[in-house]
Amino acid sequence: MTVDHIGWRVRALFFFFMAVVMTACAFPAQTKQEIVHTFFLNPEGMEGPGRGGAGKRSTGVLLVNLPQTRAGFDTERIAYLRRAHEVSYYAAGEWVDTPARMLAPLLVRAFERIGAWQTVVQMPSAVRGDYRIDSDDLTLGQEFFQYPSRVRLTLRAQLIDLRQHRPLGTKRFEVLEEAPSEDAYGGVLAANRAVARLLDEAAAWAAACMEEADRCPSPDD
Repeated sequence: MTVDHIGWRVRALFFFFMAVVMTACAFPAQTKQEIVHTFFLNPEGMEGPGRGGAGKRSTGVLLVNLPQTRAGFDTERIAYLRRAHEVSYYAAGEWVDTPARMLAPLLVRAFERIGAWQTVVQMPSAVRGDYRIDSDDLTLGQEFFQYPSRVRLTLRAQLIDLRQHRPLGTKRFEVLEEAPSEDAYGGVLAANRAVARLLDEAAAWAAACMEEADRCPSPDD
């Protein structure tokens, strides 16, 4: 093979390579990765004054355990349901953390505001408590069973007197909020309103349990 022939092949390969590069620049890939939007729970109305009442008899330390989440909802992915018993997730929307980890500090703040305890501590902690809040059956999902869609938030809570080793009361909360739009952001807005309502209801229930035992629902109620 002559030198001229080798040079011709090199030049041909060079021009072919440049043609490929120019074509790629002129026609960029049409598929782009969808941008994922990240949201957090920030319910309104959390900075208002405390409820008072039990605050005059504030005593002891309340421990607040991390809520236990129902299977399918213990994820940063934003859940929605188009039919019963089938959970789906938004591809381009997610929470900054799991619902349980976002809700736990909000519960602490809600219980602090009622003034029923000297200190409210989020678990895990080395602090010894006099009372403890356990919660489970947490779900947070946008339901498209009707129009407009609704966000359903559920939680079952139990207040335990650690000094007497007995439950003071148990209550299941369920909150429904209509979404302002049929997308992930509409679900996020409705979720924040639902969380605000749940926090108010949970705080009122806990205050009632501390003030009068007969006003605190028992596990059999």
